[in-house]
Amino acid sequence: MRVQVKKSSRTTHGDKYLKTLLVQCAWAATRTKGTYLRGKYDSLVVRRGKKRALIAVGHKILIAAYFILKDKTPYKELGYEFLENRNKDHKIKRHLKMLRELGVEVAVKETTAA
Repeated sequence: MRVQVKKSSRTTHGDKYLKTLLVQCAWAATRTKGTYLRGKYDSLVVRRGKKRALIAVGHKILIAAYFILKDKTPYKELGYEFLENRNKDHKIKRHLKMLRELGVEVAVKETTAA
């Protein structure tokens, strides 16, 4: 059984101008339709609230910018459905594991959405 660890939700003191810029970029990113950053914001805003979700999206932008500059690669848009599909796969694996622990063997068959 995994133990839940409470992580700090506070940000460290850093460049206040960079933080302001990242929050402005996060606002713009959350207003676009069908993007990964919009999907991330939508999933976080329910649990954390608008302002903390914006900080998290700004952090995602900063991480992406770092690796784009470091690796000299173009930005790859993952799309809005990326998180949904990833979470779907995790849920399926988790439920299958729970069923196996209960002694139930299940065959998985993918159905097409109508």
